[in-house]
Amino acid sequence: MPDAVTSQTLFDGHKRAVMKFTNLSDGTGETAVLKVDVSALAGAPTRVTIDKIYYNTNGMTIDLLWDATTDSIAWTIGNNVTGTVDFSCFGGISNDAGAGVTGDIVLTTRGHAAGDAYSIILDMTKHYT
Repeated sequence: MPDAVTSQTLFDGHKRAVMKFTNLSDGTGETAVLKVDVSALAGAPTRVTIDKIYYNTNGMTIDLLWDATTDSIAWTIGNNVTGTVDFSCFGGISNDAGAGVTGDIVLTTRGHAAGDAYSIILDMTKHYT
């Protein structure tokens, strides 16, 4: 049985989107799984910046990646941590992926085992150019 994962859009306005992701692992894990499809957000932005991340991890490390031909790490969340990081004071984490950039965010878990879990909320600003 694969990991039990959920994705939920908490807010999707013209300038901002807030999304929540959870995983209860059976040990399978996730590899470059699409979490934020910018074209599916209201207004169809071309990219987002990550302004805040709220997180809780139990037993696994999470890589948030900018989707591209070669994915680029946006942020890594360690295992067994709870917290918030706020990047809004300098405009958020911008997508620095190179060739083949899509504007989307994908997620990979590392060090996962059965019973490990995460809960992540991304607060993002939308961009249209």
